[in-house]
Amino acid sequence: MSYFVTGATGFIGRHLVERLLQREGTIYALVRAGSRGRLEELRTGWGADGARVVPVSGDLTQGGLAVSEEDLVAMRGEIDHFFHLAAIYDITADAESQEIANVEGTRHALELAGAVEAGCFHQVSSIAAAGLYRGEWREDMFDEAERLDNNPYFRTKHESERLVREYARPWRVYRPGIVVGDSRSGEIDKIDGPYYFFKALQRARRVLPSWLPTVGIEGGEINLVPVDYVAAAMDHIAHEPGLDGRTFHLTDPNPKTAGEVINLFAVAADAPQMALRLDTDITEPATGAIRSALKFFPPAKRVLKLGIGQLGLPPSVLSYVDYPTRFDSSRAQAALEGSGIEVPPLESYASRVWDYWERNLDPDLFKDRSLAGAVRGKIVLITGASSGIGKATAVKVADAGATVLLVARSVEKLEETKAEIVAAGGSAHIHRCDLADIEDIERMAEEVLTYHGHVDILVNNAGRSIRRSVALSYDRFHDYERTIQLNYLGALRLILALLPAMRARKSGHIINISSIGTQTNPPRFSAYVASKAALDAFSRVIASEMVEDKVHITTINMPLVRTPMIAPTRMYDMFPAITPEEAAEMIAKAMVNKPKKVATKLGNFGELLYAVAPKASDTILNTAYKLFPDSQAAKGKESEAREKAPSTEAVAFAHLMKGVHW
Repeated sequence: MSYFVTGATGFIGRHLVERLLQREGTIYALVRAGSRGRLEELRTGWGADGARVVPVSGDLTQGGLAVSEEDLVAMRGEIDHFFHLAAIYDITADAESQEIANVEGTRHALELAGAVEAGCFHQVSSIAAAGLYRGEWREDMFDEAERLDNNPYFRTKHESERLVREYARPWRVYRPGIVVGDSRSGEIDKIDGPYYFFKALQRARRVLPSWLPTVGIEGGEINLVPVDYVAAAMDHIAHEPGLDGRTFHLTDPNPKTAGEVINLFAVAADAPQMALRLDTDITEPATGAIRSALKFFPPAKRVLKLGIGQLGLPPSVLSYVDYPTRFDSSRAQAALEGSGIEVPPLESYASRVWDYWERNLDPDLFKDRSLAGAVRGKIVLITGASSGIGKATAVKVADAGATVLLVARSVEKLEETKAEIVAAGGSAHIHRCDLADIEDIERMAEEVLTYHGHVDILVNNAGRSIRRSVALSYDRFHDYERTIQLNYLGALRLILALLPAMRARKSGHIINISSIGTQTNPPRFSAYVASKAALDAFSRVIASEMVEDKVHITTINMPLVRTPMIAPTRMYDMFPAITPEEAAEMIAKAMVNKPKKVATKLGNFGELLYAVAPKASDTILNTAYKLFPDSQAAKGKESEAREKAPSTEAVAFAHLMKGVHW
């Protein structure tokens, strides 16, 4: 028995060939010139049996697949089963490409099958041939397809199947569901279907604790099947007698909804799950409104494209949010009865699929994620570079190849930072400035632009913290003035001075070191948190004005760092805090990834808690207010007895809320 297979080097194709090699006979595999090497790799991997796979040069876009006369003569009358798998299985591909590959490619495959007098023509179609049919789609249905024009993939899969029904004798058609990785290894060769949501899950895992319940969608049923099941089912059904002229749904008879699928992969990713999922009664009108907006309101199209693009989702994925079709697979199940071939439940292999994606296909794996790649040859200005976070960041960035501009009041300390950088082979320049003095900032910024021309990355790190309850601040308005002068107005003036050059060059990155306090609202920090929150708000507002200018703004909600700034508060000696080097690593990662925001999971949780239950948040914070009293200095009693050691309860609370300023 002999076989002809198009798409033999493709994902489904190579799994099918592996199954066919377990039978007797020759397998002719159509290959383009560019795929010849890949086929040879596969043949080697198949061992001695690989010699039974015979390459046949051809082209899907040409009549009769452009197979040579010599190969036609050799195969004529020899092919018992002609498997046509070569196609574009991608809902995001353009219409012209899909028309050529899916429709014309099938037409050319039928021509070749006729020329070699092949036996049964086996067409690998797709559940997409149903379009967006509302209700149950049976295996004997075809002309009933609906809304095929919604996506060229739907239309071309339907039209290619029509060609087979009209011109092939005999024929069998297989309609797989959405094919995912091998259930045994998770292996897959491209991102499609549910994989588009993986990056969003990964990002959710980074910013939220896995135990935090979230709100999402239920959506319609999403029919997923692993590639090993599809190949095994096709192989078995193709060799069963008396099934010509029939269509078989290689689908999961017990499919899960979109929400269930996302939650299963969230478990695999250790990401938060959707505890509350909105039903299709809510989501379907919403997605319908979005599609209407895309059609009749061009600005909506741009906004949506940017929005879902941030999550790595193609616009066409909206078709599956409220997918209306359920697929009956009675014929396929009957044909497979007794074979032991069945669809494994998604929960049994979702972790393998996730793991393979994260280790092999995550787009971030192929990006230069090194700090050197982000800053080498660039000019980085860091305020507060004389000690603590600023100094640690300056040393780290200079070591990666940046030219660092060191800014602070103390020239003596800046000289120490510069000496350390130069000794390690780095480049640094000192620009002294009192960042609480607006005129001095203007002078320094002009000096920087005169000597260096521009700044690629600005790190607004210099800051001042005041820990004092409002009850002790009634006559200390100057506390608020001096805090906001440095933390907000000083940083703001520097941004306004350097931003025009960034926008003109269509390149730049501003990193503002904010605080976890703007997320958690800790008591006694009204002056400090308000000043940092002002800079946060300013950054959020101007970010939308600079999208086309390619100037990025990152806010880092920094947790408690053991620096000279917190040294006067003696109780912090017993509290958990990160080191300046760890803080510098956070800043370095921001330089590489350019996120909108960097924060700890606890900070994000505090922000979420205040948004959904502000009174409960106040109650928790009031506990902290009572546990951590004002310092002697805050009371104006610097000369009196040493601070009392914090209570056991206070220390335990601080460790539970690690990183928050109390």
